[in-house]
Amino acid sequence: MIKLINRITEGISEVLFPTICVVCGLKLSSRENFACTVCLNDKFEEAFITNKRSTSDLMLPEGIYLQHALWNFDKGGHLQNLLHQLKYNRLTGVGEDVGRQLGKNLLKNPWLTKKLKKDKTILLPVPLHIRKRKIRGYNQAYFVAKGVAEVLDMPIIKQEAVQRVKNTSTQTGFSLEKRRKNIGGAFRVADPNQVKNKVCVIIDDVFTTGATTFELAAVLNAHNAAEIMIATVAQA
Repeated sequence: MIKLINRITEGISEVLFPTICVVCGLKLSSRENFACTVCLNDKFEEAFITNKRSTSDLMLPEGIYLQHALWNFDKGGHLQNLLHQLKYNRLTGVGEDVGRQLGKNLLKNPWLTKKLKKDKTILLPVPLHIRKRKIRGYNQAYFVAKGVAEVLDMPIIKQEAVQRVKNTSTQTGFSLEKRRKNIGGAFRVADPNQVKNKVCVIIDDVFTTGATTFELAAVLNAHNAAEIMIATVAQA
């Protein structure tokens, strides 16, 4: 009787509150989470289409081995909305969905796969300042990293091993020079052993000018990281 009641309740809930894709609005299958397979595979423009070590047009600073983005950003489009849901509306499952997609895409990159070593690689989600994390309640980059970790079978660095010590203002609309000044001195390595001689894969949602990830990479280089790579869901 209890099982029957549960099935009826689930059935009514499914009719009244169907689980739908946050991108296209169509109903999700039982095997899908927040975004449907069709949208994740076909909705957005893939950024990695060549075998270059950078999917953007930016020249990488010395000490950064690779920059890889999954999709090209679509200002005002479905991808911007998807990442907004992740960053501001507490849909952390979206982060894991796109993180898994990023992980699968990273496996297509021969520059990356030849450097990955299971016992020498860590995933490093770009840290949030503690005040911003308390306000938001979570770090969206961490949930992207969770999805990547599931696919690559690589560990995420211990929380607080690398910290954001400067509570920077939003950089939207800033020039490159102003972004660099804004982010300067923002990070510190609290536990050097976590990065020393490690292949560090920096994970974030969007790569724009590179100011944030380049600053973080410089701090990691100063603490003797073996290789530094940047992997993001989108590039603008």
